[in-house]
Amino acid sequence: MSSKPIGIFDSGAGGLSIWKEIIALMPNESTVYISDSKYAPYGPKGSDFILKRSIENTKILLEKGSKIIIVACNTATTNAISYLRKTYSVPFIGIEPAIKPAAILTNSNTIGVLATKGTLSSSLFHETCIKYTKDKILIEQEGNGIVELIEAGGLYSSEMKKLLKKYLYPMIKNNVDCIVLGCTHYHFLLPIITEIVPKKIKIIDSGPAVAQQTKNILNLKGLINHSQNHLTRKFYTTGKKNVIAKLMNWDESIIEDLV
Repeated sequence: MSSKPIGIFDSGAGGLSIWKEIIALMPNESTVYISDSKYAPYGPKGSDFILKRSIENTKILLEKGSKIIIVACNTATTNAISYLRKTYSVPFIGIEPAIKPAAILTNSNTIGVLATKGTLSSSLFHETCIKYTKDKILIEQEGNGIVELIEAGGLYSSEMKKLLKKYLYPMIKNNVDCIVLGCTHYHFLLPIITEIVPKKIKIIDSGPAVAQQTKNILNLKGLINHSQNHLTRKFYTTGKKNVIAKLMNWDESIIEDLV
């Protein structure tokens, strides 16, 4: 079992930010990644649709031998992970905005959260905020259009910079000293965000914590791979290969179509 791959799926290419952290922390692990870009973003499509896609992606990852599955999407985590854990025997790791570390790190007691509508309106997000931010001010901002722009190859476009300025300036004016990135796609915005916000503001990404939790669970279950023999890294997409290739600076030939 230990030589089997870690399975990862997301509504698009955003979960590759989690994949990068996994590989950095556990370089001996094989991986299978599904970018469900044809249906990105999941958020506006409703909980039934999100659950259906999450089940479909899980079945494919299990067919490819995954020993653990990371739901590398905040919206899919909220809508599907409870069902997936009840239905399938492999462990599942979910994603949620890093509210707890932001609450610990803030000095101004004002935290910005940039996330999708599906995440900000979820019960999981609401419960996390109640638990960790009772005495804090939260500036919540829906990142409308960001995922779509990234999936269309517009990461470094002028339109993206305009959107980010529109979303981030109110946070800066309200004296936030931490900004939580509540979507795995948003990791790829870090170079642009750091140009826009003052250096004193901490940008908090959930990727490293997700990778560490994955390692913890693999250790607990005796599933860590200690050998690089037969190491494989597989990437599949229901969308356009060139989006992933451009985002990761890869050759398109390593990415396979998923029909």
